[in-house]
This record gives sequence, structure tokens and C-alpha cells, in this order.
Amino acid sequence: MTVSKRAATSAALAVVLGLGALSPTLAQACACGCGVFDVGDGTLTPAMSPSGFTAWFRYGYMDQNRNWQGDASAPASDNTDKRIETHFFIVGGEYVINHRWTVMAELPLFDRSFHSLDDGTKFGPEGTPFTSRVTSLGDLQLTAMYTGLAPDMSTGLSLGVKLPTGDDVGPTGPLGGLTYDRDTLPGTGSTDLIFGAYHVGKVTGDGRLAWFVQARYQAAVATRDGYRPGNEFNSAVGLTYDLGRFGRISKVAPILQLINSQREHDSGGNSDPLNSGYERLLISPGIEVRSGRVRLNADVALPVFQHVRSAASLAVADSVGQLVAPALVKVQLSYGF
Repeated sequence: MTVSKRAATSAALAVVLGLGALSPTLAQACACGCGVFDVGDGTLTPAMSPSGFTAWFRYGYMDQNRNWQGDASAPASDNTDKRIETHFFIVGGEYVINHRWTVMAELPLFDRSFHSLDDGTKFGPEGTPFTSRVTSLGDLQLTAMYTGLAPDMSTGLSLGVKLPTGDDVGPTGPLGGLTYDRDTLPGTGSTDLIFGAYHVGKVTGDGRLAWFVQARYQAAVATRDGYRPGNEFNSAVGLTYDLGRFGRISKVAPILQLINSQREHDSGGNSDPLNSGYERLLISPGIEVRSGRVRLNADVALPVFQHVRSAASLAVADSVGQLVAPALVKVQLSYGF
């Protein structure tokens, strides 16, 4: 490793650790927690295509069907929300201007089903089970990445903004009441700043065994309608091993990564601060396959540890706990033009 690469690596790790220091000690599992899909394999270095432009489609799936309080599973009867099933469809693109600068944009589409018990304002008497579904665009993200810290672009810093373009109101029931809580909607209604850093390094001299570290910190800077989503920190560290070429497939690389996801509790008059905020550690095996200009990344993230913020008891809140998912699935297909 050259001196310049050492310096670049140190700078990246310093930023990662600095972001970690900024992150909350108790984080949140906003009903979405979808920032976790923006770290890990497939989201790291800019993809070098002949024209400099790469487009991608990412699919994520999360089925939140278990009530959780603190560090452990809790009775479903404590929570008026019963299940949140979400399909994330994300389209994005990046343009490598030169070896120092890359610009990116991505826009998600949410398809979400929300199963809960009525509070008496939407579908019928209090306690009436109901299901509501929303299919809507989420919030647009725009990012600029600086990769001039190392000649091979193995280290990068990024600054992005999330704009309030998504649906932050949601559907209403036949009685007129809104059917979705604010933290379950595709849009937050806030403008957020996003800070990120990554580094990719070699473990073996031939580069077949490699490692990476990545961090992403997101904070709302402008909000509306009495709701502020909690600041969110997601990070990943992983190993990849290139198995080499198989016919027309130029690369097959198994991936093993650890992902840490944290979020502070929401705040504002339209939030539920007692039952929002979480921290979770996930192990995520995956694979990367490349053929020509096409790249496929897929992984499944399994919780190893999760702690959620919850109300102390039903004596102080109508609902206690948060819904968590037993697994998070991500598949991304990229094409370099």
C-alpha cells in the first residue's frame, strides 16, 4: 500500500468513526427503517461504464410482523399495529464526471400494506381490524460523491439531500380518518442532509479477497406538519471473494457483511416518541455477479441483535412496542451504458 493510499484509508476510517460518534446510542426502527437498504454491497464505489453513466433498479422487501419491546419479543396484544408489509422499488442513476466527482440520484416507489386496529375514526368502532394499502412515490435523493482521495477511487466521501417529494399524508378511511401513522408513510415531509463515506481495500495481493467499510448519516434540517423523523445512522463492514470467470460471467463474488442500523426517536406533535427509535445489528450474506455491463447484487439481512424504544406499559400509552421484520431482502440490477 502506498503512502497516499494509507492516508486515504485513514481519512475514510476517521470519517466513519466520526459519523459513528454522531449517531444515537439508542436508535429507532421507524416503521420503515429503509435507510438500511442504502448501505452494503451494490451501493459502494462508482461503477465505471464506457459513457460514465450507470442506471440501476433496486428491490427491497420487509415484512414487519413481530411486536418487539426493548431487546425482546413482546405480546402482539400490546401493539395496535399488527403487520406492515413493504415492497420497495427504487430506480437510480449515477454519472462519473471524472475520477474525483460522481453525481447520483434515486427515487423510491413504496407498495405498503398496513394492518392495524382502528381508533374509532377510520373504519368503525375502536378496536376494529383494518387493512390499508398505499402505493406511492417516496422522497427523491440527490448525492455528490468525492472520490479523489485515492487514485483508484477506493475511498469516497459523499454529501446528499433528501427532498420532501413523497406522500406524507396517505389514504383516509371511509369515516374520514387517516389510516397511516406518520412514520409509516412513503414520505417524511422533511428535507434531510445525508453524509457518507466508504473505503474498499485488498486483503490478498491479487485482490480476490477484499474488504469494505461504509457509513451513512441522515438528519432532518427542515420539517413540516408537526413531524420530525429521527436522525438515522447506517453502516456496513464486509468481505468479498472473487471466484473468477465462469463462461460469459466475468465475476462471481460471495459477500458477507455486518450492518449496524440506528435511529433516534421521532419528535413533534404528530409523532410517537415513546414507540420510535431503535438499534439493530444484522448479518447479511450475499453475492455479486457481473457479465459485461450488467451487475447483479443480492443479499438477505438477518437481525442478530435489536433494541427498540417502547412505551413503559399500556398504562402510559395506547400501544406498546414496534413491529420488526425477521429478514430484509435486497436485489439490485445495474447497467453501465
